[in-house]
Amino acid sequence: MYIAVINYNMGNISSVKNAFKRIGANVRVTSNARVISNAKALVLPGVGAYKDAYKNLKKLNLIKVLKENIRKKIFLGICLGMQLLFEYSLENGKNKGLGILKGSVEKIPQFVKVPHMGWNQLKILKRNSKILSGIKEGDNFYFVHSYYIIPGSKYVVSSTTDYGIEIAASIEHDNIYGFQFHPEKSSTGGLRLLENFWNIVKEKG
Repeated sequence: MYIAVINYNMGNISSVKNAFKRIGANVRVTSNARVISNAKALVLPGVGAYKDAYKNLKKLNLIKVLKENIRKKIFLGICLGMQLLFEYSLENGKNKGLGILKGSVEKIPQFVKVPHMGWNQLKILKRNSKILSGIKEGDNFYFVHSYYIIPGSKYVVSSTTDYGIEIAASIEHDNIYGFQFHPEKSSTGGLRLLENFWNIVKEKG
């Protein structure tokens, strides 16, 4: 049983892999469709531009296999990886996403400092969330982003952060989880989240 960490040449793959290894998870970094299909769970990390990310996934022939497997496996999207779940982004024009969840990705308004970079506190909305287990109201996590999700349904949002505007910090819908912040850069709190994710994977067997 292993987690497939999708490598599509967009950023922080090794730090995500190392963080999972620190909490004892079995991970494989891959862009191979068969390895992805045989995994118990998937993680899509990412740093960079939305359009480039989708283009890289397409170039590696990963769009179809991701769409097929995200809906039936336990899935975690991190930062750009979470944003790609939605229908489109307005970064450098209107760019198509995976369309797994309804909603868009739009630029943080200019009346606050962009990018949103640094430690921010969480406001937890889903108190019974397994992936947020052990995380307290006000715990800090590390954010780096200029765009944020506007989900079609507010009910997918499991926590928010206040940055002059309310930003969805994490999402949860059935088997799908996502973090706008970087758990792999968020010290003990971030490792706790990844451990929670690994425990969910093991529970599903």
